[in-house]
Amino acid sequence: MSHNIEIKEGALVISDAHFSSLRPELLGLIEDIYHKRVQAPQLILMGDIFDSLFGSIEYTYKNNQQIIAMLNKIALDMEVIYLEGNHDFNLKKVFNNMKIFTIKEQPVLCSYKEKKVYLAHGDFDGAFGYKIYTYLIRHPFMLFILSVIDNVSNHSILNFVDKHLGKKDDCNEFRGFKDFIQRRLEDRYSCDYFIEGHFHQNKQIDFKNFIYINLAAFACNQRYFTVEFSKSKELIKENIFSKEI
Repeated sequence: MSHNIEIKEGALVISDAHFSSLRPELLGLIEDIYHKRVQAPQLILMGDIFDSLFGSIEYTYKNNQQIIAMLNKIALDMEVIYLEGNHDFNLKKVFNNMKIFTIKEQPVLCSYKEKKVYLAHGDFDGAFGYKIYTYLIRHPFMLFILSVIDNVSNHSILNFVDKHLGKKDDCNEFRGFKDFIQRRLEDRYSCDYFIEGHFHQNKQIDFKNFIYINLAAFACNQRYFTVEFSKSKELIKENIFSKEI
């Protein structure tokens, strides 16, 4: 489904930053965008920007409030597109001025210089069990119950989740990745580019129906991307953020 989204030349693209107190590197880049030391006409956030940010649970705002405030102000000056991930969802309550796309609305069909581009976080077509999980974890009643239990337990549940997620290795190689993506997507979509995150592989694969790009996780190596027109097949340029914070 098209959402009348035009990807702009020079747009910044960030995926899978998994921001938390244990992985704070994203803060420096957002500060640079906020203070216009890094400038762009558009910011595209490809999901899992935060390790834990659930729009119905206020406690998850606590460690993220500085970046939330900056992103809300950034969105007043430039277009910000946010594709919800599996770590950050129900975000319309958090970010008022962004174009936010839930898992049900992904992949998002966009345009770029007369090219068709699909954008997705990457978990929109999981197995049946995963789809049940994604439905339940986003359901208002389930989130209410989780919030009550977490509050009663002095936030032990969410603190445990944050600690557990902070130990994950975001740089693992997905063996057989090309075959996996081919089986999953190739015969389902016809476009010029299909771009997603979630798998953290930093790979471009040429299929018969489109060019597939899986973005690097910012959490792994502080890579983010700039959309640049090129006569070659490349659509995005890789950047590495290395500022000390």
